[in-house]
Amino acid sequence: MTSSTAVLVVLVPLVGWRMYSRVRRLALRQRSRAWRHWTAAILFPLLVALFAIASIANPLAVGALGGGCAAGIALGLWGLRLTRFERTAQGWFYTPNAHIGIARSILLVARIGWRIFEMQMYGTPPRGAQFATSPLTLLVFGTLAGYYATYAIGVLRWRRSTPREPSASLPR
Repeated sequence: MTSSTAVLVVLVPLVGWRMYSRVRRLALRQRSRAWRHWTAAILFPLLVALFAIASIANPLAVGALGGGCAAGIALGLWGLRLTRFERTAQGWFYTPNAHIGIARSILLVARIGWRIFEMQMYGTPPRGAQFATSPLTLLVFGTLAGYYATYAIGVLRWRRSTPREPSASLPR
């Protein structure tokens, strides 16, 4: 068994299990934790900036990253419109749209699967710089980063605009 095959034997079930547990949770009501939203709202734009700097020599890659971010922002705004928000005595809660969550997960799994397929086909993993400048990877990453940052900012805005005193049912 080669080392790349051993990595696949370990990595594929682990990624599959994490994706399954994440997708299963997407349709459920989630507690809103401000620190998580702030982390996403700050971290993802920083990562986009780092990837843009790393791929500055490749205009196609930078364009793919920008296009992905634009698509992610639009998807995030749409996702916020489809989200059910609640403020109860137990705290802030939201229920994201399951279809958008599943689509995001499939997109990520498909890209990871393709990269694993490429590694198996060519026999060597791409170097860090090659990975960071792949237009397809940056398109997928930009979409996810744009979505998560937009969604986090939207949830933070909802929390700020929601009265501190919980009511039985607040409109979206």
